[in-house]
Amino acid sequence: MSKQLTNPVVLGKLGSSYGIRGWLRVFSSTEDAESIFEYQPWFIQQAGQWQHVELESWKRHNQDLVIKIKGVDDRDAANALTNREIVVEESQLPELEDGDYYWKDLMGCQVVTIAGYELGKIIDMMETGSNDVMVVKANLKDAFGIKERLIPFLDGQVIKKVDLTTRIVEVDWDPGF
Repeated sequence: MSKQLTNPVVLGKLGSSYGIRGWLRVFSSTEDAESIFEYQPWFIQQAGQWQHVELESWKRHNQDLVIKIKGVDDRDAANALTNREIVVEESQLPELEDGDYYWKDLMGCQVVTIAGYELGKIIDMMETGSNDVMVVKANLKDAFGIKERLIPFLDGQVIKKVDLTTRIVEVDWDPGF
């Protein structure tokens, strides 16, 4: 069954096949890996269409999460799905508390120091274990000759204000870094 998605959000990716019965590894980009299973239904791109995939089962195997998709019963069928992004409709995501953001909402935001210096735009977010880090692509004529800045997303300490309406993130950060 194919469907139009209004606001598709990528939650993870299907990895390599696991075993011979059609199981696949899954890579989750949700904060807590297992919470990817709370958001249903999942969709993947199949021949340019959004295809609904029904989760039959999932389990933890060593460090991996492995899943069984209904109708995918052998290694060949599983291999055909490797590297597909797992997508949900944005409306399936929970409402956030005030002061919480989805990474996707921060993409493209301008990062400005409290002194008003424009550090650039957020092009990516990374999880480092201790804290999240913004990858900020500097403006072409950056006074410090910097092309990219890695700025820790530490609320209160570094992040002073996030305004998704004006798409500006205000930070207490040395532009020379």
